[in-house]
Order: sequence, then structure tokens, then C-alpha cells
Amino acid sequence: MPRALLTLSVLPKNYAICRMEAGSLIAVPAASDFWSAIRTADELSVVCEESVSPEGARRETGWRVLKCEGPLDFALTGIMASIADPLADAGVSIFPLATYDTDYVLVKDAQLDVAVHALVSFGHVVHV
Repeated sequence: MPRALLTLSVLPKNYAICRMEAGSLIAVPAASDFWSAIRTADELSVVCEESVSPEGARRETGWRVLKCEGPLDFALTGIMASIADPLADAGVSIFPLATYDTDYVLVKDAQLDVAVHALVSFGHVVHV
């Protein structure tokens, strides 16, 4: 089976992954270029720039965002596997996200160089 080879870009800022109670309200960080919120019956998770992370939230800081240049067709298969597999082989933990047009993977800033090397070695193009 052919590998899905991608072009990825590293967003320039540091991000936080935050956990809040399911019924929490958040202020949309309008000035941010990238943020995500997912609510379930159990929690509200927010990914945003560290500088605008919600007060009172449990947070994990020091994440960088790798963006798959898209849009990606919904019929494509193996996109996330082509990112996750080489990163797992390199010992890099990930936090994946997706939008309608493309996929994103967060990696810890301390592991960014290892992640980029693993992805380039796999055959992806990564713009830092």
C-alpha cells in the first residue's frame, strides 16, 4: 500500500491543552490564529495559545502544532497513521486534532526536533 506523504507546517507559538468541567463557559480567544474546543458529557477540552489559556483550567503547556497543508479529501486513508506511526517509532507523544479541511498534530516543544526529523525521514515535507 502506498504511503500518504504530506506537507506539514509548524505553527510559531506554544499551545496549552486545557481541561475544564463539562458545563464551563469559555471566552473565545478571538485574536488567536488557532484554537479548538471539544465538549463531552464529562469535560470541556480547549487547545489554545498558552498566553490565552482559561484561568482555573487544568492545563498541560509546552505544545507545538504541526498543520497538514490541506484541504485533505475525506476519501484519503492513512493520513493520521502516516504521521502517528513515525512519531510513535521515535518515541514522540501526540495530541491529534482535525477540522473539516485538514489534520493537526500537537507535540511537546521539547520533542519538536525529534518529531520533525522522524516525519522528514518518513518522507513528509515539514516547514519549520
